[in-house]
Amino acid sequence: MQPVNTVTLIENSPATEFKQAKSEVIVAGNTTGIIVSGHVLEAAVQVNDDRYLIFTTDDVIYEEFLTVTLISVNDGVLESLQLGNEYSSGFFEKLSTSRGSVHFHFIGDAVWTIKVADSPRLRLPFFSDPREVKRASGLKTYMTIMTRPIPTSPKWGIR
Repeated sequence: MQPVNTVTLIENSPATEFKQAKSEVIVAGNTTGIIVSGHVLEAAVQVNDDRYLIFTTDDVIYEEFLTVTLISVNDGVLESLQLGNEYSSGFFEKLSTSRGSVHFHFIGDAVWTIKVADSPRLRLPFFSDPREVKRASGLKTYMTIMTRPIPTSPKWGIR
C-alpha cells in the first residue's frame, strides 16, 4: 500500500441539506465512471494494481465525516464506510501506510487503522466496528477498521 497523487475527483452532484456530494474518481487522468460520496479528496492510497482506498470529506464545519471507499478500477465501489459523529469535527492528518494497513488521525485522540483484505471476510454487524463508524449492514467486509488511543506523555507537576 502506498499513498498516491494520481487520483483526483470531479464533483458529479453537489451536497444538499440531506445528502452528501457525489464525485467521479479520476485515476492517472482517466475517467473511471466510479462515483463516490464526498467532494474533498483528503487522500488516496493504492492497495494494488486495481484497487484504491479513497478518503473524502464534504468540508462541513462542526459535522465533518470522513468517508472511506474501497474501489476497484475494474469492478467499481467494493465497500464504503463513514467515520464521525454529529456535532463533532475532525481533521484528517498523519496518513501512513504499512503492509496491508493504513493509519491516520481523524477524530478523538486516536490513531485509526484500516486493514484491507484481498477477499471479503466475515463481519459481525453491531460488534465489529468502533462506535464512530457507520456502514451498510452485511456479513462480509474487505475493510477492517480499529482505533487505539494516542499515547500521552506523563504530566509531571512540581508542587
